Amino acid sequence: MTTTQHTPATRPSSPRVAVADLTEIRVREPGRIAAAWAARQRRPLVREDGRMLLVAADHPARGALGVRGAGAAMASRSDLLDRLVTALQRPGVDGVLGTPDILDDLLLLGALDDKVAIGSMNRGGLQGSSFELDDRFTAYTAAEIAARGIDGGKMLTRICLDDPGTVATLEASARAVTELAEHQVMAMVEPFLSTREGGRVVNQLDPDSTIKSVHIAAGLGASSAYTWLKLPVVDELDRVMDATTLPTLLLGGDPQGDPQDTYASWGRALDLPAVRGLVVGRALLFPPDGDVAAAVDIAAGLVHGSAVGSGADA
Repeated sequence: MTTTQHTPATRPSSPRVAVADLTEIRVREPGRIAAAWAARQRRPLVREDGRMLLVAADHPARGALGVRGAGAAMASRSDLLDRLVTALQRPGVDGVLGTPDILDDLLLLGALDDKVAIGSMNRGGLQGSSFELDDRFTAYTAAEIAARGIDGGKMLTRICLDDPGTVATLEASARAVTELAEHQVMAMVEPFLSTREGGRVVNQLDPDSTIKSVHIAAGLGASSAYTWLKLPVVDELDRVMDATTLPTLLLGGDPQGDPQDTYASWGRALDLPAVRGLVVGRALLFPPDGDVAAAVDIAAGLVHGSAVGSGADA
């Protein structure tokens, strides 16, 4: 069945807003943001196929602006918003993961109607800092997510067995899982077993380390009813996914190597029953050839099927 695809400038429920207008709105009409959240057209978290493709855009708030070695690739907010709007217009893209500044901009642009919006909650562990493993909650709260009708909250939960500060991260993540469950809202936990090597935080991406992180993350909070996991694509993923019954989305990470190899690994991983989709940012927003729409369509086809991925109307 063919449906009309609306751009942010023509969505029926959204006023005409351009990126150039955003600052003026924030200066003169800041209350318009809350009103837009209240009026946003929402959708189910998952549709009939039970799968989801989200575009990730919460890296900048942690000072992570690089893509493929280009350290300032995500520095321009206008460029990033343009790429995000392009991605969100493509059939098969279910929504976006971002911090309040990003989601509020996309909301004003009309790009979040009938899309899943996931709020990123803890961005305190700034990339490259001496306190990078201190994943404090500096963005969304569970109460704000529920009040604005946002569809879920995501928390980075890095576990360093040599860092006593890890217990504070675990406690904060557990509290967020509990509070989101009280509001019957998805809690997306992104766990890593991490170490410091040469002054850098390194996530351990071998199967056994990932399995251990899965078990720790799954036990956080007073209820697991609304908990989803966000996990890396690692070797022996079938064994990793056997470690949990929680629905799982796979992350893209900073893209390296041939995109076709990346797409192939995603396709194999998506065959596993507990894997319900992808959360990908830089690999889709900054493809080597610059064609955001084409990269997004490939990912959508992997998640939802070839008809969607070919660009056919959803």
